[in-house]
Amino acid sequence: MRLEDVYIRGTSTRLPSRLLIADAVASGACPPATATATGMESVAYSPDESAAEMAAAAARTALRRAGTDGGDVDLLLHADTYHQGQDLWPVASYIQRETLRNTCPAVEIRQMSNGGLAALDLAAAYLRAGHGRSDALITTADRFCAPGIDRWTTDPGTPYADGATALVLSRRGGHARLVSLALHADPELEPLHRGDDPFTEVPFGHRMPVDFEAAKRAFVGRAGISYAITRTYHGQQTVIKQALADAGSELAEADWVVLPHFGRRRLTSIYYKPFGIDPARTTWDHSRTVGHLGAGDQFAGLDHLTVSGRAAPGDRVVLVSVGAGYSWGCAVVDILERPSWAKELPV
Repeated sequence: MRLEDVYIRGTSTRLPSRLLIADAVASGACPPATATATGMESVAYSPDESAAEMAAAAARTALRRAGTDGGDVDLLLHADTYHQGQDLWPVASYIQRETLRNTCPAVEIRQMSNGGLAALDLAAAYLRAGHGRSDALITTADRFCAPGIDRWTTDPGTPYADGATALVLSRRGGHARLVSLALHADPELEPLHRGDDPFTEVPFGHRMPVDFEAAKRAFVGRAGISYAITRTYHGQQTVIKQALADAGSELAEADWVVLPHFGRRRLTSIYYKPFGIDPARTTWDHSRTVGHLGAGDQFAGLDHLTVSGRAAPGDRVVLVSVGAGYSWGCAVVDILERPSWAKELPV
């Protein structure tokens, strides 16, 4: 989908604290092999702040940077993957109450790590539908804490991090323009994160913490590793090619490629080698200090490039995502100007 009049007015990232990988290894929490394979330096860590609270904090900053308030926002979408701080609870409504205090639709998106770009696609379509709609607020947040998640072993190769992001999308102009966006899904890969376990009546009915590696082993044992690799590569290739074609561009022409906050070994096998992506054109030097933010990696990467000033006016940024389910996303963003808040420190 090519877009002509949808802009990004403000972004923000909330990372409460950092946990050094070396300290996690020394304490016995992080296996040494995981530290070596991932090449991570630290992960964002929240000692007590819930995912919902982090999302509200990120949203307030993004709204301030965008120069907007609840009266301008016609849609709120919140993407997440894990527990938000309360049970059977509409987290998007909480974020709306804490930030916008208006009466627009507030909806939660559950598309795992592809949730951020899925929400971006939905918000862009909503704003372009007309009826005077001008701005949309998108937030992401997760706090991957025990006992349900072991940030080091639940998904080996991807240390999980706590944090939130926010992005204000607008028809009224902004410092960056959303040029194109593509999504693709392949439900044949859905069992990769489910495995062979029967359905349960309550959360964590099989094991705690969650073990994605066990589910992957079960699926690969049935379908074969080549089947899984081929289909996952095809899905990612499909959205990257589509988004770039709609933008009239090639991947090699992008100034920046924002990838999921995976460990170094996983990034190399999934992105660097197959797509010929030079790590120097990515946000790896930053993401290796943050960790995987669930649905928020892409917005966090774009926010980092903007706030740090690394993405200059005229630069083209490609956002790439993948989520269990299986689904993929890719967006092309052009930086139009350096916003006045670019020198602010992240909240």
